[in-house]
Amino acid sequence: MSSQVVVVGASNMDLTSYVPSLPKPGETLHGHCFKKGFGGKGANQCVMAAKLGASTAMVTKVGKDVFGKETKDNYERYGINTEHVLEDDAEFTGVAPIAVDDAGQNSIIIVNGANDKLSEADIGRVEDLIAHAKVVITQYEIRPETTLAALRLANKHGVFSIFNLAPAKAEIASELFTLPDIFCVNETEAAMVTGVDVQTVQDAEAAARALQDKHNAKCIIITLGPQGTYVLPKPGDGDPFHMPATKVTAVDTSGAGDAFIGALGYFLATDPSLPLRTAVAKAGAIATVSVQQQGTQSSYPDASVLASLHTE
Repeated sequence: MSSQVVVVGASNMDLTSYVPSLPKPGETLHGHCFKKGFGGKGANQCVMAAKLGASTAMVTKVGKDVFGKETKDNYERYGINTEHVLEDDAEFTGVAPIAVDDAGQNSIIIVNGANDKLSEADIGRVEDLIAHAKVVITQYEIRPETTLAALRLANKHGVFSIFNLAPAKAEIASELFTLPDIFCVNETEAAMVTGVDVQTVQDAEAAARALQDKHNAKCIIITLGPQGTYVLPKPGDGDPFHMPATKVTAVDTSGAGDAFIGALGYFLATDPSLPLRTAVAKAGAIATVSVQQQGTQSSYPDASVLASLHTE
């Protein structure tokens, strides 16, 4: 069975503590709430696309432990194809301890565990799945070689691909810039890769130009949190644009970037004729909904919000 959106990436168990402020080095804080939830950038993006109504498949690896079982059960709860949720005999399921302060800002530690065991050979075995997808979504949370293998297969079969450079690393293989149809980063990630300190929309434009001119990236999307999103399309595909965000009071920003990516994948997969500007606006509106609730996947809206999205 084919899936409209195929996500290749990490599955983590989020262990979230809500605290008055993010801890300083050596500081011990009393939190006022704790929640266990499902995360991993790939997992979040897949769940977001599924909650909006796309047929989805997740390619990932978990441990043979209770977190791994719960993770697979969670995917199935959302109707996600779990045929390629693989198990590793030796490694534990990835975990992500998260602290969220009263302003909704977060600090995250990721311990990859079984995610690092997802291999190029595993990706080779899902070539047919990727070949029949509408959109393939990847990130930088698993081994770069594994992400590259997925992007190469998408490129081979003419499948639209999104690469989310998160979490960012200083070194990045040149193909990770040139293979994906959309190269998406936030302001921090853009600064790390380009050396441009991204504080404003104008800074985002400079960083996007650098990514396109120096690295031959195609379409660049830079998410700017409350400032919205800056988009530099592939040369010849239209003018660059800035999509402002609706001002809201953020409760928890955890997973907001993943909500954007997953929603963008949904819109591009289910309506390929949709203009990129409209897809970005709608995906940004979905992310805005998510930051007004606690949690990661639990904060993501479902298809019931689609008719009422504020996009301009």
